[in-house]
Amino acid sequence: MTHPTQRFSNRVADYVRFRPDYPVAVVDTLRRHCGWSGPVDIADLGSGTGLSALGFLDAGHRVLGVEPNAGMRQAAETLLCARESFTSIDGRAEATNLADHSVDLVIAAQAFHWFDVAAVASETDRILRPGGHRAVLWNLRRTTGSEFLEGYEALLQRFGTDYAAVSERYADPPALSLYFGDDGYDEYRFDHAQQFDFVGLSGRLLSSSYTPAPEHPNHLPMLEALQSLFAATAANGKVAFEYDTCLFVSTPCRASSALPEPRTPTLW
Repeated sequence: MTHPTQRFSNRVADYVRFRPDYPVAVVDTLRRHCGWSGPVDIADLGSGTGLSALGFLDAGHRVLGVEPNAGMRQAAETLLCARESFTSIDGRAEATNLADHSVDLVIAAQAFHWFDVAAVASETDRILRPGGHRAVLWNLRRTTGSEFLEGYEALLQRFGTDYAAVSERYADPPALSLYFGDDGYDEYRFDHAQQFDFVGLSGRLLSSSYTPAPEHPNHLPMLEALQSLFAATAANGKVAFEYDTCLFVSTPCRASSALPEPRTPTLW
């Protein structure tokens, strides 16, 4: 398996164009959960191309994006160059290069499943201010519920290079328990979706690190299978790529009865 910090080096352009953002409700839920009354300082570990930072920046918060992959980091800097409240940091989740007790929230989005969780938990303890929170956030693609979703999952099972090994890393309750420690965590989920024509669907597929690259013998057969799936399932030239957006956040100081009811922390 390619080292996690290098897995997306040849997929940055597709990642920028075709990966999903996150629902606005995520930021609002965190604000109420954590009891924020104004802007806060946020460390975004494995910030990638900046998608996970956007909602926090739009809400007026300050984000320190920590990303070890140069191509991904440069993409974030290009996307967010006009945002004075965004700072790009060359660092790893396990060694952020941030100052002690310098942030109010540490988030880890789609990259969390690549981390050395014990080391990141220790680093998070170091950079969080007293009373700060830690959160994990990801878009979990639905694999059932429509002919397209089920066909897409079957395509990945057939052609993915290390798809099974990667997908297993998401459903890892011990990793979450280790990261949140004695604080424990609450879980929230939100519906999210993208609509794709075939060009967008192809880009979304190729943004995944477990799909065969152009030089791989299965690359063209995979795209041919994708074309057949699209032709069989598209409605009005589009397919729906559906997600459960999962938010896990440390439990202390849940501030408002107006919050959505947290789910019992269970993973699928």
